[in-house]
Order: sequence, then C-alpha cells, then structure tokens
Amino acid sequence: MEAMHWSTDLILLCVLASIFIYSLLTNAIAKTIVTLPIIFMIVGYLCAGPIESLAEPEILDEGKRFLAEITLVLVLFSDASHVRFKTLRQSFGIPLRMLAIGLPLTVGLGVIVAYLLNPESGLAMALLTAAVLAPTDAALGQTVVSSSDVPEELRQTINVESGLNDGLVLPFVLFGAILASAGIEGAATDGLATSAMLQIILGPIVGIAFGLGFAKAMDVAQNHDLMAEAAGGVAFLAVAFSAFIGSELIGGNGFIAAFVAGMVFGNAYKHEIHFIGEFMEGVGQLLTMFAFLVFGALLLPDGLAHMTWRVVALAILFLTVVRMLPIWVSLLGTGLALREKLFLGWFGPRGLASILFTLIMMDEFDFPGEEELLACVSLTVFLSIILHGVTAAPLSKWIARPA
Repeated sequence: MEAMHWSTDLILLCVLASIFIYSLLTNAIAKTIVTLPIIFMIVGYLCAGPIESLAEPEILDEGKRFLAEITLVLVLFSDASHVRFKTLRQSFGIPLRMLAIGLPLTVGLGVIVAYLLNPESGLAMALLTAAVLAPTDAALGQTVVSSSDVPEELRQTINVESGLNDGLVLPFVLFGAILASAGIEGAATDGLATSAMLQIILGPIVGIAFGLGFAKAMDVAQNHDLMAEAAGGVAFLAVAFSAFIGSELIGGNGFIAAFVAGMVFGNAYKHEIHFIGEFMEGVGQLLTMFAFLVFGALLLPDGLAHMTWRVVALAILFLTVVRMLPIWVSLLGTGLALREKLFLGWFGPRGLASILFTLIMMDEFDFPGEEELLACVSLTVFLSIILHGVTAAPLSKWIARPA
C-alpha cells in the first residue's frame, strides 16, 4: 500500500512540476513551435503506464468522465458568453457563414468519408465520428489567434468559429451516439426518439431561463453595490453548473443548456463580463492542461493500439479535405483571397471538444466500433496538435506578406 501511495504522489509531483515549469517559461515557449497541448500530451503519454497502474479501470473511467464534464461545461458556457448578437449581425458575416454553411457541410462530408472508409460500422457511427471531429479548438493554434501578423478579421473569425461550433455540433453528436447505440442487437429502443427530442428541446429552454434569470439577478446586485467584484468568478461557476444540472434533472441535455445559458447570459448581463475570461485564463487553462494530459495518458495509447490504415486515412482526410473544402465553399462570394480561405480552412485544429465529446459519449452509451472511434479521434487530435502547432508561426508570417 505504501508503494501505491508513493507512486501516486510521485506522479502528481511530476505533473505539478510540469505545470510550474510551463508557467515559468510561457513567454519563451510562445516564441517556439511548442504549444501547451503538445507539452501536456507528451507528459501524459510518458506517464501512461504508471497512471494506468494506480487504480482500477472503472475508477479511472469515472475520473475521466468527471474531468470531461467539468471542462466541457465551463468551455461551452465561457465561449458562448463572449458572443454578442449585435456584433455578429454587423461585422461577423464570415464566421457566421463558416458556422451556418461550413459546419453542416463538414459534418455531411465527414459522414460520407467515414462511411466509405468503413461501411461495416454503419451510417450512425459515421455520423458520430463526423460530429465529434467537426468542432475546432483555437487553443491548438494559439500563435495564430494572438499573432499581430495575422489580420484582425482572420483572427476574430477563428476565435468566433471555434467558440461556437462545439456547442452547435452537440445535437449531431447526441443523435449519432443514440442511433449508434440503438443499432446494437438487443438494445432497448423504446422511447429513444422521444428522449432525444426532449434533450434537444429542454436543454435550450433551461439554458435561456437560467442565463436570463442569473444575469438579471446579478445586474440588480451590481446596481445596488451588493456584489464584490471578486465574486464574479464564483457566480460564473454557479450559473454554468446550475444550467447543466437543472437541465439534466428534467431530461434535457446539460451541455446544450450550458452553451445556451452562456450565450443568453453574455447578452443579457449589462455590466462588465471580464471575470469569465479572467477565471478561464487561470482555472480554465489548468483544466485544459489536465484534459490534454489525460488524452496523452489514457486515450492516445489505446487509440494507437487500434490504429489501422483506414484510421490514418480518415484522420488525414478530416484535417484536410473534410475541413477545408466546406470552408472554401462557405466563403465563396465573401471577397476573401484564395490564400485567406485556405488559411481559415487549415486552421480548424481538432482538440479539446473532440476529446471531451468522445470521453462522455463512450461512457454514456454502448455502441459498436468504440475502439475504432477512439482510434480515429486519438490520431486526428494527435496529428492536429503536432501539425497545427508546428505550422502556426510560419503560416502566420506567410499570411502577413502582401499577395
């Protein structure tokens, strides 16, 4: 027993040391091709064996699910809270086209590609695969988003698209998982369609109610000087998780509720909302570190173990054709140059949302071909972490040069 405790403490100490070293060198690392996801994916992969030996698989699965749910709720709420409806209507036509046209086309083309590569798995698994690999993660190309070399319009577009597409793709993920699960022989399908519709209908209703109600209550507290500024981060947690839990209690989807609540809260709250960004820069970044560490330790090894030529082909196609062709189509008529369309198409890195969706759906549902889904997501995210991280700086300089 002492050896087990020592092993746990040693691993935790190594992880904390990695976080501290990364914090000390953030400015230096920002000037290189190395990124936060690359670092913590590698740390996780190096710790894979010891971490898997610490506890039973069931306990590790519960821990993965808990971390995934917390992180996804906060990311969905936070990203959505920064979207302003008025600003979107006035100046965000390009990201709106990418979301309204590019995202559905990406899912549709992804379904075709996934089905053609593996018809035995069926259309439901093809839909689930396409859906979990559709959302993008700006954190994997942080150099692009923060680089002054990249035109402001392109940076803003990448930020807005990555902030919203994970929430918008949720219904596709849910339907894909439910349909794939229903396809298992002997699976109980009674009431499945009703349950799915209730999740997608009740989630937004609860999100609107909680987002609006909490925003109005906080406005009143601010107007009467009842609320300390430092309490904003705590209030943010309360709103996000109240929407999630409230929706789950009545049969709605908690993640859709958190996403909608964030959007409504951000637009209804009349005071400064900087406390959400400040909170996510600290705690949110820590959760991101642990999410990529878990990916490297517990998902990537299993994914690589089940890798086949079809998995490699799918990962490459999803990072290139399946992403870039729909984005190019969605941007026709916008006046953007071809290289700008290619730039926006390429910087659709897959990361946190794909990892979290996969963890949660695999824990919540049983469906055929789970190993292949895990391998597809693992390899796609792995390649994206490397390729988008390495190309972010040189392509930022390339797009800055006059045509």
